[in-house]
Amino acid sequence: MSVRIVPSLLAADFAQLADQIAACEAAGADWLHVDVMDGRFVPPITFGAKIIETVRRLTALPLDVHLMAVEPERHFAEFAAAGANGLTLHAEVAPHLQRQLAHIKEVGCRAGVAINPSTPLSAVSEVLDDVELLLVMTVNPGYGGQRFLPHSLDKVRRARRMLDEARSRAFLEVDGGIARDTIGAVWQAGADTFVAGHAVFSAADPGAEVAALRAACEVKA
Repeated sequence: MSVRIVPSLLAADFAQLADQIAACEAAGADWLHVDVMDGRFVPPITFGAKIIETVRRLTALPLDVHLMAVEPERHFAEFAAAGANGLTLHAEVAPHLQRQLAHIKEVGCRAGVAINPSTPLSAVSEVLDDVELLLVMTVNPGYGGQRFLPHSLDKVRRARRMLDEARSRAFLEVDGGIARDTIGAVWQAGADTFVAGHAVFSAADPGAEVAALRAACEVKA
């Protein structure tokens, strides 16, 4: 199982965005994570299509767009046109989840679904054939720099088992509190894709931190 390290631009210094993206790219970052927050599903308001367009001009890396928004389907086509490669919506705001995942694929993006720490895995168990990425939040979404919730490890293990039993090829992504001291255990629990914001962009050398996170998985493997 390969490791994907996905720096989250929520924690980047936008005055040095081009340099920081270049450093992550040179260090072997696999994707870049873009958090779209609407001020309703979560308190902050963050990025929209213009930021995705800007990042798209700065890199060829896949853009992993995480929609923390009510009625996310209103933005699928716009974000796909702006350069998103993957769109992940939250199960908590998706009463027609199967249809919304199909819509994401129709606009040409990888279809992902995220679940909050308090949301059971059963919320997505009926749509596994439609899911190309499952994002398990290991903090409550909305703010960067939070501490990893330790009980999330068991949920990641159960998510891995659920995907394997369904013979799903979906990525198992984890977001929240991922750093050198947590990533190895989460990798061992079965995750393969790791979103890291604060750990990467608060480091003196973001590129070196990307390499260190990957190495921490290799040590634990």
